[in-house]
Amino acid sequence: MRLDRNRPADRRLGNVYRFGAALTGGVLVVCGLFGAADQSTLLTSEGEVVSGISATEARGFLMVAFGSLLLGGAVVGGTFASTVNIVLGAVFVLSGLTALAVLDTPYNLLALRMPNVICVFVVGVVLLTFGMYGRFSGRLPYDNPYWRSRHPHAVPEPPRRQRPFFVGRG
Repeated sequence: MRLDRNRPADRRLGNVYRFGAALTGGVLVVCGLFGAADQSTLLTSEGEVVSGISATEARGFLMVAFGSLLLGGAVVGGTFASTVNIVLGAVFVLSGLTALAVLDTPYNLLALRMPNVICVFVVGVVLLTFGMYGRFSGRLPYDNPYWRSRHPHAVPEPPRRQRPFFVGRG
């Protein structure tokens, strides 16, 4: 039997990463499909407002693409899902900062408004939280697989069972 070193031994962490990627990816795909529906122009500075958030076809396609990446990460699971959550979370936070920079300029080709920017930040922070859960911290427990992989020399061996001295002696 060969162990897969890319997957942590603790499957509970893998379930957290899968759940976060699947939940966020599913929401992004559904919102992206609703946003892309009934739109006639790809890039525009005016978008139809759906539930308080302006929607354009290009942003709908982007949401479906990112949601599909997250769903793919949820299917693979393990450390891969965690890494996908972290990378896309950082992408969402950086795109939120970029959206703030172009909010009231002629370069706002995705018809972004402040509620859109807030949603992008929330999705980014949620993805970063799910991706970093149990992976990054100053005080990870000693039985955490990430702590063990970073400190292979400090991992204590499990205690050996000693046979009592009176067993088997007459």
